[in-house]
This record gives sequence, C-alpha cells and structure tokens, in this order.
Amino acid sequence: MALRDKVVKGVLWAATKNWGRQAIGFAFFVILSRLLEPQAFGLVALAALFIDFIQLFLDFGMGDAIIQRPDLKDEHLDTAFWTGLMIGALMYLGGFAASPLIAAYFKEPHLVEVVRWLSASFLIGSLSVTQIAVLKRKLAFKSLAIRTIIASIGGGVVGVVMAVYGFGVWSLVGQTLATGAIGAVVLWSVSGWRPGLRFRATHFKELFGFGLNIIGINILEFFNKRTDDFLIGSYLGATLLGYYTVAYKLLLVMLQLLTGITTAVAYPAFAKLQANPGKMREAFYKATHYTSLVAFPAFLGIVALAPEITLACFGEKWMPSAPVMQILALAGILHAVSLFNVTVLKATGKPGWWLRIMFVTAVVNVIGFRLVVNWGIQAVATAFVVVGYLLSPIAILAVRKRIGIDVKTYLGKLVVPLIASLTMAGSVTALKSVFGDDANLFLKIGTCALAGAVVYLLIIQLIARSIFTEMLGYVRSAFPNWKIGKA
Repeated sequence: MALRDKVVKGVLWAATKNWGRQAIGFAFFVILSRLLEPQAFGLVALAALFIDFIQLFLDFGMGDAIIQRPDLKDEHLDTAFWTGLMIGALMYLGGFAASPLIAAYFKEPHLVEVVRWLSASFLIGSLSVTQIAVLKRKLAFKSLAIRTIIASIGGGVVGVVMAVYGFGVWSLVGQTLATGAIGAVVLWSVSGWRPGLRFRATHFKELFGFGLNIIGINILEFFNKRTDDFLIGSYLGATLLGYYTVAYKLLLVMLQLLTGITTAVAYPAFAKLQANPGKMREAFYKATHYTSLVAFPAFLGIVALAPEITLACFGEKWMPSAPVMQILALAGILHAVSLFNVTVLKATGKPGWWLRIMFVTAVVNVIGFRLVVNWGIQAVATAFVVVGYLLSPIAILAVRKRIGIDVKTYLGKLVVPLIASLTMAGSVTALKSVFGDDANLFLKIGTCALAGAVVYLLIIQLIARSIFTEMLGYVRSAFPNWKIGKA
C-alpha cells in the first residue's frame, strides 16, 4: 500500500480514536460536572500537576525514538519496554512517598491519598507505552482506536457510578485508574507484539540519545501548559482552579478533536519522508491548510457561543468558566496549526531545536503568569494567549530553515479559513441577539451553529471552491468502493 493511502487510512482511524475518546470523555465530563462540585475538579487538577509532570519521564522519550528510528530492531523494543516498566515502579514508590509534601504545599490534606492512588497510573501506563509506539510506527491506528474507545467508556462508567454513590473526588480518581487499566488490557489483546527478556545497554543509549531531547521538550511543554494551573492553585485556591480547569478542558478537547488526528499520523508519516524535504514541505502545507479549515471556525464558534455552551453543558454554577473559554479559544486557533512545527522538527531528527524554542516559551509564560495571576483566572488565560502569538514566529522560522518552507506561502494557507471563520463568528454573534432571554437554550445553540456552518461553507465555496475538489479526492482514496461525487 502506498504511503499516501496508508496516511489517509491512518487519519480515518486516528479520527475514530480521537473523536471517539474526546466525545465519550467529554460526555462523561459533563455528567460528572453536574454531579460534583468545582472543588473536586480543582483537587484532581492539583494532584495532576505532580502526576502529569512525573509521567513525562515514564519511557525516557523512547516511544518517539521508536517511531523515528530508521533501523529499528527487536532488541530496541525489548529494551524500551523493560526500561519503562522499571521506571514506572520507581515512580509509583516516589509518588506514594512525596504525597504528604505535595498536600502540605497546597494546604490541601485530601491530596495525600489522591496523589497516592493516582500514582498507580505510572505502573499501569508503563505497560502500554512501547506497544503504542510500535502501532503508531506501523500507522496501525485501528488497534489504537479500539483500545481508546473501550477504555474511555469503561473508565467513564466507573467514574459516574462512583459519583452517583457519593464518592466525590474519588469518582475522578477511579475514572482515571479504570481508563488506564482497561486500556492496557485491551491494548495487549489487540497488539501482536510481546516483549522478550532482553536488555541491551547499547540500544538503550541509542534510544535515549534521541529521547533525551523529547523529555526536555515534554518538560518545557508541561511548564507552558501547567504553570497556570500551579499558580492559580497556589494563589487563588482549588475552587477557582476548578473553574479554570473546566474552561481549559474544552480547549484540550477541541484540540484533540480537530488536530489530534492529523498530528498523530503526521509524525510517523513525516518521519518516512525525512530524506525528501520537498515532499515533506508539501505535506506540511497540506496538513496546516486542512487543519486550519476545520479548527479556525470551530474555535471562533466557541468564542461566539461560550456562555450558552457553558450553561447548557455544565450548568449555572460553572458560568465563571465561560469568559475563560472565550479567551483560551483564541489560543486554540494558534495551537491548531503550530503543532505541525514540532512534528517536522522531530521527524527530521532535530528535536533539540524545538527544545530551545520551548525553553524560551516556558520562561516567558512563567513570568507572564506570575505577573497577572493576582488579577484572576481571565488574566492568566489572556497571558497564555498573548505569549503564544508573540513567540509563534520563532517556530515558523525554524521549520523554514529545516525544510525550506516559504513563509508567505505558509501564511497564505491560513487566509481563506480565517476570513471565512471571522465572517461566520460575526454572523453567529448577530444571530444570538435575535433570541430572547426565554428562548430554548439548545434551540439557540443549534440554530446559531447551523447558521454559522452554512455561512462558513458559502464563503469557502465563493473564494476557494477548488478546496472541496481536492478534499473529495482524499475521501475517495480512503473509500475506493464508494461512488462519491460520481453519477
């Protein structure tokens, strides 16, 4: 099968995986938000600051090294698996021991047991990282999709049942652990790879040499994305962090729905093109263009409808999250297209370049968050957006140096989606004013969303009709037996 066809099919299965997980996860998140108080989400968010940070070291970046490495051997996989399992066990013990210190810092005694239980996710996760990398390398996203959807449903059911029976914050802990455990079981059942009893120091060095940069990138990305949580929890408390977490959750869900598909497939696909910068450049243009066509209207739609979405999904008690959602949606527009920058740099064997970019971004973000945190969660969200846009040219220039993109051509790919999306957002905002205060909320959201979609598609068709023809070609290649667009 040609790489192009593999990529298209990979995109479809990655879509199933990401959309299924996000749709299922968000549905359970909405249910749990109505059953639990903001403080419960805030407590888990505080615990997740520690858990998510330590988890960055779970495989020493070897998963990405496995995907990128041209001459992969079975001994590389065995070495990566046993390294991850050993690290997972050490992390669990470390999390158990560190939990009182974490609780004392945030002045939240309940965090002791929450952190201890969530630390079990280190052991659970270590059983899956190598097999996930193997499947991604093969573009076998079907197996990953099956695993993810089953695990999301199982974990969500556990969380909701526990919430109904009054377990409070433990409902969220139970959901996390159950999702990981079910995912590991399903992954081992659908994957044909099994680890052998081999460990080679030379193979460890080869994988770790590449993975070290990945760890550095992940650490800096963590500080970029989680310093706001840390400062809000430290200075403003768990309740306000709960409001911020719900708003940020929507941003993450949207990013996964709209970009998780293409970025998941783009890395192994770009890695296969690393010897041909010209083809990679064209693939980069297309990935950026098609992602912007979907992401831009979605995020600007959130800006227009955030108050209504918050009220409909989460209820009146979560309304302080609405303005934060609107601000963070502006960051979503940037992140949707900039994710391909790191993909190119990693795929071409230059993760160290991205490491330097992330270091600068992390430093500026930390300074910005600290300067504004006392002004509230909206100010923190605004700082996040402003810093992202100010520093975005650095990554674009790095990609230009690596694969020779033309900046004018690159930016030109974003013009049509941006014009159409701004027009759409303006029409939705105007239409909202037609509805009275007593209008049915879901009818209002549905009508505005439908009208916005119609306006957006009309604008696209008027100024860039050829886009539909090209996209139709990709759909036909994925479903060769369908008579799409044919008489």
